[in-house]
Amino acid sequence: MTSLALPRGMLFDLDGTLVDTAPDLARATNALRQHHGLSALPYPSIRAQVSNGASALVTLALGSPVDDPDHQQAREFLLNAYGQSVAVDSCVFSPLDRLLDHWSRDDRCWGIVTNKPRAYAAPLVAALGLAPDALLCADDLEVRKPHPEPLWEAARRMGVEAKDCWYVGDHLRDMEAARAAGMTAVAVGYGYIAEDDDYRRWPADLWFDTSQALVEALLAPDATSVPA
Repeated sequence: MTSLALPRGMLFDLDGTLVDTAPDLARATNALRQHHGLSALPYPSIRAQVSNGASALVTLALGSPVDDPDHQQAREFLLNAYGQSVAVDSCVFSPLDRLLDHWSRDDRCWGIVTNKPRAYAAPLVAALGLAPDALLCADDLEVRKPHPEPLWEAARRMGVEAKDCWYVGDHLRDMEAARAAGMTAVAVGYGYIAEDDDYRRWPADLWFDTSQALVEALLAPDATSVPA
């Protein structure tokens, strides 16, 4: 069995990986439904689509494809509703908060690379009391994941080489971005993953079913590497 050295820098996807944002996004999605005179959707069906972005939530809510003339207006309604309450019920996935505290005490760096626009990501991160060494959002650069540039830029801001970073995510594009960036790709199975999507088939280097398992691997006494 091979092993992978523990990283000098940790990078996380935001929604569904570091923070459970689905409750607030579900509220906004059902607000859109209510605006159109429709009944609320069950929470699990919304949760599974959160990582696919606002347009996917509009399509789920109204059956409106991206090229529908009314799609953009509906998307703006959903995002406006979400922007008014980005951190009401959202929280860091336990026990990742313990990992971040430990990481900071050890003077190790960590960051967030997300396809969420900064207008929503930055207030959310601030409301949760998080202080990443780097925060790269969808509109910070000309490209977004799965392009590797946001991951490279985050590593530069942390002062760590890409090869010494792990990127943790709950979506196939996260693994594609990590691989393209030359980082260790870490797939997690507790995030916003559709029932028919097997995260263990993604092109990752490591797979963790739970946030607890991820934290235990990183904080094991005297750990210097993890089995791969």
